[in-house]
Amino acid sequence: MSIAYANPPVAIVIHGGAGTITRASMTAAKEAAIRATLKASVQAGYQALLKGSPGTEAVTAAINVMEDSPLFNAGKGAVFNAAGKNEMDAAIMEGAGLNAGAVASVSHIRNPINLALKVMTNSEHVLLMGKGAEEFARQQGFEMMDPSYFYTDFRWQQLQRIKAKEATHKKTAQQDQQDRWFSTVGAVVLDRQGNLAAGTSTGGTANKRWGRVGDSPIIGAGTYANNKSCAISATGHGEFFIRYVVAYNICNRVELGTPLAEAADTVINDVLVKAGGEGGVIAMDHDGNITTPFNSAGMYRASIDIDGKLSISIYRDEGEAEGALTGNVEH
Repeated sequence: MSIAYANPPVAIVIHGGAGTITRASMTAAKEAAIRATLKASVQAGYQALLKGSPGTEAVTAAINVMEDSPLFNAGKGAVFNAAGKNEMDAAIMEGAGLNAGAVASVSHIRNPINLALKVMTNSEHVLLMGKGAEEFARQQGFEMMDPSYFYTDFRWQQLQRIKAKEATHKKTAQQDQQDRWFSTVGAVVLDRQGNLAAGTSTGGTANKRWGRVGDSPIIGAGTYANNKSCAISATGHGEFFIRYVVAYNICNRVELGTPLAEAADTVINDVLVKAGGEGGVIAMDHDGNITTPFNSAGMYRASIDIDGKLSISIYRDEGEAEGALTGNVEH
């Protein structure tokens, strides 16, 4: 017998990237700023869910907060490519009908996840890229941002350090190397209608060449949602997430009967580790169960579960429900 809820449960989990994130590499001020932004992001998405908004709207609400922050490699804080330009990717997917939208290599869009949603809702396509994606954006009324909007000194200096190391054939410093691959933002939700949705947004990799596109806008690799199984947003070394179709791989295991936590852990901490891939995912099944496995030193993550419990975590030794900031959210 199914249970009818007066207010069906909702839940949300977000991430702001994975990598070599340790207490030794973090100043107190930066950690506080990151935790505050994660909290603002997860609460923005949660409030949309409480209002009964579709899951895709909650996903964009949460991701917009991180895209508008210079702290994350998405939108405002996007890394620079080898030519000193920003090239951003994003994808969104709803679990009810497997509808999806994505954009790749856009340079003038403040919130790429919003454009990905428009591709899903206002076009017959799934993935648009480059100039074509931006022409579509103009037709949809998006403001074209001047490149100066995306400039941050932190990301510019990061590019200069990478190029200097490259010129002398020296190994890139570990933190810059990790930041190149793993900084991405994403959100996964369960809405009032019982539907799952997932979205991911990224600036890609620092110093990238040749129009490189990673896993974030690739449906099934970095982003996936299916009401029959689960919803996933990934962060990590994208080439590995593409090769092992990580997001779909996890959801397929769930659909075949493996519990969510086991399925996600197997793919991230067994399949990827054996292949040499590093990163993590945020995952949620149709019952609102949440798991956030990663095989790197840390992952920026936050969630509000079906009981309204808020959790914000950064480091590996923080449990999913035992981060530095936990508590119940007022409905």
